[in-house]
Amino acid sequence: MVMDYISRAIFGFLIKNKVLSIGTKYYPTNDMEREYVAMINYTRTMLLEIETAHITTQNIFNNVLSEVGVGNIPENRKFLEIEPAENKVNEYALLSNIIMGSDRYLYVEVFKSDRKIIDEFVDHIKKENGLIVERSSTEIVSKLLSKNDAIRVGIELISIGMDKEMDVRVAVGMTGAAAIERSINLNKQIGETSGVGFTKLGGEFAIVFSSKMGDLEGSPAIYDNYVFIDAIDSTKFIDENGRDKLVEIMNEVKAYIEKDCEGKIEGYREGGDDLIANLPTKNAALRAGMDSAWHALNNGVRLRVGIGKSRREAGERAQMADSIKIWNNNPVMVFDLADGIYSYYIPSEFTRTVLDFLLEKKSKIIIIFIFVFIATLIGWNVGQPLFGIVAIVLAIIYALTA
Repeated sequence: MVMDYISRAIFGFLIKNKVLSIGTKYYPTNDMEREYVAMINYTRTMLLEIETAHITTQNIFNNVLSEVGVGNIPENRKFLEIEPAENKVNEYALLSNIIMGSDRYLYVEVFKSDRKIIDEFVDHIKKENGLIVERSSTEIVSKLLSKNDAIRVGIELISIGMDKEMDVRVAVGMTGAAAIERSINLNKQIGETSGVGFTKLGGEFAIVFSSKMGDLEGSPAIYDNYVFIDAIDSTKFIDENGRDKLVEIMNEVKAYIEKDCEGKIEGYREGGDDLIANLPTKNAALRAGMDSAWHALNNGVRLRVGIGKSRREAGERAQMADSIKIWNNNPVMVFDLADGIYSYYIPSEFTRTVLDFLLEKKSKIIIIFIFVFIATLIGWNVGQPLFGIVAIVLAIIYALTA
């Protein structure tokens, strides 16, 4: 823990940006998660804070209004903070969203058995491209394309129920069990009142309604999620490996984004060293950027990646990567989170070696420190300061060979 803090402090000073994490503490539970965690820890990928996000309840509420759509959350709402979000970025939660994607489970409960309204809710969820997982005379567990979709559809179901003088409880979670548990906890807070519970940036929140809503806008807020990818120092790579090799790598990146991430490629010319793509969700854009950077690095190409809501914003974020370095440019992906700017930075092989030593070989560091300290102290006392220099040289040799 201490060496992790020291390492983050040292590299934060060198990179000139705060290092929030080196590798990840995320605990994987399946093969895909294990693959991501292994790659992040092997490459010592760092999460950096470029511009600090201000995570407050009011900012979170404004963010929900913007993402879900003001017309989809009526004025007679009441926004509740069940558990406050931490005013810091949680790397565990961020990585979880990237790995698991944007799909969210929607749990719906009516407080008295009514198969007719449950049938109506099922039809409405299916119309919104939702998948029904389970249902009974009082409950539905379904799966929607994103958290924002789940909140929007949940509010629409509440509106349908309230028009029929019936309270409806809705909760959104990463799994069906999480959504059900959130609904139970929300019931303890507000009783059998119509509302939707959800998480945002590590906090627990709810939007509750005490009167009929009237007409809702009904259509999701549409946002583009652009990824701008550019090869760093492509001229040098072409000189050393040939243009065909660069074309092969960029075509593999393009194919991955199209097939695995369902992205739409824009502005790519075969033989070029950059491309821009529009992804269906922000999490898909982050995953596409990370995977592309790792794949290219494994083939000798360093990428700078920017994520944004427009082509220009994504391009500007990619340009920001030029200033995020120790000595030479390394793969960087820059993106926004809340109202802040953050990045994933993949250090060089030499830097990873230093980090491996700092984080994995603490006993050697202690031995080296004691040896250099004693040798320097003895040299100082006998008038031979050269002892300290010799001790440092021997310590470096020991560190590299032991």
